[in-house]
Amino acid sequence: MSGGDAETRPFWRTKTLEEMSASEWESLCDGCARCCLVKLEDEDTGDIHFTDIGCTLLDDKTCRCRDYRRRRQRVPDCVKLTPEAVRTLSWLPVTCAYRLVAEGKDLPDWHPLVSGSPDSVHEARVSVRGRVIASEDDLDQGLWPDRIVKWPNRTPQKKR
Repeated sequence: MSGGDAETRPFWRTKTLEEMSASEWESLCDGCARCCLVKLEDEDTGDIHFTDIGCTLLDDKTCRCRDYRRRRQRVPDCVKLTPEAVRTLSWLPVTCAYRLVAEGKDLPDWHPLVSGSPDSVHEARVSVRGRVIASEDDLDQGLWPDRIVKWPNRTPQKKR
């Protein structure tokens, strides 16, 4: 998007994260669920590694939380995204709309706010749909390091 006045430009191009209404904030989530994958931190380097293991509350078919309202009570290490958190969390995927907006970037064409379709994130293969091998409750923690994957922090390739 380029040009246009504030009345014709989308809210994510005219407002800071702090200025967004609650509904605008929530609509920034594209529903990819990449942030709902189990992440492991390398104790020596501090590097964060994504796995293909889902949070206990992740519905890997819909890519939504099974108990969004109570997620932080049920999963104590679930992180609530706030403007401050978005700017400081190094593990937010490179495709995350919150991260992109915080960095002054526009949303990609597959984002539901741009495409108009909640399925575009799945069609672009950005979501975790079909890529989660197990819930964290179903796989012994000793096996988690074997499930480290690179794709959750990569931008999808454009179709040719």
